[in-house]
Amino acid sequence: MTRAHPGERDMDERIVLVTGGRGFVAGWCIVELLRRGFRVRTTVRDLKQEPEVRLAMSRSGLGTDVLQRLSFVAADLSRDSGWEPAVVGCDFVLHVASPLGQAAADEQAFIGPARDGTLRVLRAAVAARVKRVVMTSAAAAARPPLNSNARVSDESVWADPGEERFDAYRRSKILAERAAWEYMTDKSTEFTTVLPTAVFGPVLTRANLGSVGIIAGLLAGKPPALPEFGFVVVDVRDLAKAHVDAMLAPGAAGERFLIGGDFVWFRELASALRAAVGERAARVPTRRMPMFVVKLLAPFVPALKSLAGEVGRRNEVSNAKARRLLAFAPRPLAATLVDTVESLEQLGAVSGGS
Repeated sequence: MTRAHPGERDMDERIVLVTGGRGFVAGWCIVELLRRGFRVRTTVRDLKQEPEVRLAMSRSGLGTDVLQRLSFVAADLSRDSGWEPAVVGCDFVLHVASPLGQAAADEQAFIGPARDGTLRVLRAAVAARVKRVVMTSAAAAARPPLNSNARVSDESVWADPGEERFDAYRRSKILAERAAWEYMTDKSTEFTTVLPTAVFGPVLTRANLGSVGIIAGLLAGKPPALPEFGFVVVDVRDLAKAHVDAMLAPGAAGERFLIGGDFVWFRELASALRAAVGERAARVPTRRMPMFVVKLLAPFVPALKSLAGEVGRRNEVSNAKARRLLAFAPRPLAATLVDTVESLEQLGAVSGGS
């Protein structure tokens, strides 16, 4: 029997697979889809993790009736098994799952699952005649070379994974996106990638904080001094909305989308955090770390090693395409910071004083 085209089915009958349901971004993608009336299936490595994910989803304010439209399937990016049943009957796939971290002794701990796992998801989606796959890449995948004078990235830029500036995680995202576009050439399933910048916003669980770990660290007084480093911020809820809009917008097929707001220096982020939450940010550092200190410490501090080449560099991104085709409109940084801090406090994810 031929499955009905997604456009012929009622929204509450359309099924979207979201990979990596325990993740920060994936969790909010699930919330956004459920709020829009879709049925959502998500992958976890072990079905014993289902109660944990359901509890996290409930913290978003979704009612039990809405959460009944969420189901689970076991699938692992490092294995072939599980992906065929994961995509069967699905109209769309949001491939969000990827190994997460700052560094690894064995880069294949990131690159293998990210690249090969992505191909496993795509092969299964194409075989199941999924309408469209939206894959989460990273803004680093569109970063100009260090020796370039370019300071504003757009979707036409393809980063060089061989540059030493990239840690294992970012290199894995670059290679995975490249492999995905190559594989999806001339396939009947539509394909789109979303390239987020630094993702902040309210967390639903203490596991997999991702970029929000930066905020948690600042609230705990870490690092003790602020390096001259900056990044572009996006709220996780705006990012989730962008994923779903990229899934649905007719003009989004075959496109890459950089998703980010304004550039902010680390010192400006710390200042904005103090202004947003007042005394709750009493331990946020105020001192600046001289550039020579960053370069001196970089070989010995993993968190600084991947940033050494970025110190003092203003890497901005253009979100013009996302604004035009997805109606992307990032919320103010202050609102994101307030909600991020409140969620961290509610979950006990902020280190205490003394």
